[in-house]
Amino acid sequence: MTCEPVTTAEPAWRSHGTERRSTRAVRVRVCFVLVAATVLAVLLVPPLVRLDQQAVDLSSRLLPPSWSHPFGTDDLGRDLLLRCVYGLRVSLLVGVAAALTATVIGTAVGATAGALGGWADRGLMRVVDTFSSVPHLLLGIFIVAMFRPGVGPVIVSVALTHWLSTARIVRAEVLSLRARPYIDAAVSGGASRWRVTVRHLLPAVVPQAALAAVLMVPHAMWHESALSFLGLGLPTHLASLGNLIQAARGSLLAGQWWPTLFPGLFIIVPTLAVAGLAGAWRERINPRRRSELML
Repeated sequence: MTCEPVTTAEPAWRSHGTERRSTRAVRVRVCFVLVAATVLAVLLVPPLVRLDQQAVDLSSRLLPPSWSHPFGTDDLGRDLLLRCVYGLRVSLLVGVAAALTATVIGTAVGATAGALGGWADRGLMRVVDTFSSVPHLLLGIFIVAMFRPGVGPVIVSVALTHWLSTARIVRAEVLSLRARPYIDAAVSGGASRWRVTVRHLLPAVVPQAALAAVLMVPHAMWHESALSFLGLGLPTHLASLGNLIQAARGSLLAGQWWPTLFPGLFIIVPTLAVAGLAGAWRERINPRRRSELML
């Protein structure tokens, strides 16, 4: 009589959890590579490539993708790859500047509302609700229409329409922190409301505010592209991604797909990569809310 060795099967939940962690790690690596490639292209291509992205060559207009022009050329014979890199540079600059500005405004409003409470909290939240009731794009068009087309008005427009969610997040975090025992101990020890806010509340909400800023960059890039596509954003001579897509509408109707496809991919891929990294960061700082990740 032989005794067969007893094998214990690995629990199914453990194998599924390992697979999820592995898939998540691969996704984070891919997003990191895409973001790194985007940053390197924006920083290195303009100084290294000694070509004028505005140079017109009508003999090479609307050439399909080839070895000499990997993304083809536009309706003026300009290399589309170089134009997309310059457009990404401008759109990324606008997105980062607008996200940082909106984060500062939202953090200031949310921290003030949460720290003061009472009538100040109610009044500031009514302002947030009023701005939220107006569609972002419509409000952005109204703001941009008051100025000449340029980078500054677009940054102001995007910032003034994207600080609302940050204000709500920071306010909720401050209200949660105010109930902590160490805040009560600081108040009992004679610390002023200003000192408690600056020394305890604001440092605690910095990770959430920074995450909101990172998540806001893709939204700001899309918003800038939409305004430029409508002809209300950046000047037409500036190679932003929205301007490139707007200028390629006629080519698309004529059957030339590459002037529209590649600028669109330059918007979609970097924004999804940034959102993926931000989702992984959010999971790390708040693992209990994995189901709410914005990937």
